[in-house]
Amino acid sequence: MRLFKAANPDIEFPMYFPQRSINIRKGGLLKPSTSAVFPGYIFIEAEEEGIAAHQRAFRRVNGFFRFLKSNQNICPLSGRDLELALHFIKRAGLIAGISKVYFDNNSRIVVMDGPLAGLEGRIVKVDKRKKRAKVKLCLYDDSFSVDLAFEVMESLDRR
Repeated sequence: MRLFKAANPDIEFPMYFPQRSINIRKGGLLKPSTSAVFPGYIFIEAEEEGIAAHQRAFRRVNGFFRFLKSNQNICPLSGRDLELALHFIKRAGLIAGISKVYFDNNSRIVVMDGPLAGLEGRIVKVDKRKKRAKVKLCLYDDSFSVDLAFEVMESLDRR
């Protein structure tokens, strides 16, 4: 993203690279780490004509692979794919932080606030010790899992 903007300062498309913040325990110490929510994807907000006009400039950037669905058939995100991308771009912010959760009487996770809000049905695994939830994400018929951090809050009915 930075390479493209540096090489093409006259092109001003909004670009997004959603990331997640998570603590990693190494050598007994917790260290904050930031990594991609959608590894390998950069989202560009532009009209289709604008992308087509600057397609060659994107292809010249080192590390560029292809547009989705293909370089010959560039398709904008729509439906669930668009909702998922916007969840991390607009709602969670460009760096998805720590969600606030509690566990109900059946030990099910209940999200109160944060990037996990609205993704409860996509949670495939919860690690209470590491304070992480593994979420299955699907984008353009490709599914992958990412860990998102959470902080356990006291439930409202336990206070």
